Amino acid sequence: MQVLKSALLPLLTLCFFITSCALDQPRRPYRPSVSKKKAHEFSPIRKKIAILTFHNEAPVGGKDLAITATEEFRREIAYARDFIIDPMGERIFGNSQEIYAGGGVKLTQLARKAKMSGINIVIFGRIKEARVRQKSDEIGFVRKVKSLAETYVEIKAFDVQGNKEIFSEVMDGNVSDENLKFYQADPEDSIAYRQELLRYSVQVAARKFVPKVVKAGEKLDWMGRVAKIIGTRIYINAGRSAGINIGDILKVVTEGQEIYDPASGAIIGISEGEVKGTLEVVDYLSDEGSACILHSGGSVTEGDFVQLY
Repeated sequence: MQVLKSALLPLLTLCFFITSCALDQPRRPYRPSVSKKKAHEFSPIRKKIAILTFHNEAPVGGKDLAITATEEFRREIAYARDFIIDPMGERIFGNSQEIYAGGGVKLTQLARKAKMSGINIVIFGRIKEARVRQKSDEIGFVRKVKSLAETYVEIKAFDVQGNKEIFSEVMDGNVSDENLKFYQADPEDSIAYRQELLRYSVQVAARKFVPKVVKAGEKLDWMGRVAKIIGTRIYINAGRSAGINIGDILKVVTEGQEIYDPASGAIIGISEGEVKGTLEVVDYLSDEGSACILHSGGSVTEGDFVQLY
C-alpha cells in the first residue's frame, strides 16, 4: 500500500501542475467567423446596351461588310461582360443608317422610350472607307502578290440617361496579306479573296473599340425602373443578369427634366431627378427582375427610376 501511494504521489503532483498552468493561461478573446466571400464574388452592375446594325458607306463590301463589323463588335462586347446586350434596340431606334440620316435627332427624340425599356447606352456606327490594294511581281507564271486591306470604321455611343453623345472615334483595320497566285487565276476567286480580306479588316477595327466603349460606359450611372408594385413588394426590371445582389440598396428617383438653350432651342442636358426614397433588394424574380421592399421614404410609383445608392 505504501508503495502504491509513493507511486501515485508524483503523478498527482504532475497533473495538478499541468492544470494550474492551464488555468493561468489568459483567455483568447472571442472572434466571430469572418465571411470568406471576396469582393470579386459580387457581380458588378451591368448596363443595358443597344447595338444598332452599322452602315457601310464604302462602295465595296455592301451590307455583308456592315453586318460583319456589327457582329464582331457585338461578340467582343459580350465577351467583356460589362454590358447586357438588348436585342430589341433596333425596334426602338432603327439601324445606324437611319440615325446618321437624321443627324442623330432620332436618338434624343426616343431617349425616354429607351429609358422605359431599361436601355442605358446606344451604339451606332458606319464603315467610312474600305478598299483592297494589291501589288504583284510583273513577270512569271506564278507571281507573288501582296494585298493590303484598308478600312476605317466609326463608332458612336449615346448616353440615354443624359440624352447626349459620349463617345465618337474612328479606328482603322488595316491588314496586309501575302500569298502566291497563278497568273491565270479565276477572277471570281480574286473577288472572293478581296471580300474575305475586307471582312477580316473590319473585324480588326471593331475589336479596337471595345476597351474604349467599356471605359466610357464605366463613367455612367446604371439606371433601372420600377416595373410593378403589388402590396408591399416593389418589382424592378433588373435581376441576376444585371448584377443586382440581394441586400443592395437602391434609390428611387423621378425622371429628370430636359433643359433647352432658349436661344438655339437645342437640348443641353437633363436635370437630376428628385429622390423619393430607397428600396432594399430582397429576392430575385428572374434573371431580368428583382423584388424589393421599401427601405425609406415613400410615394414610390410604377415607372419611377432606380439607381444604386
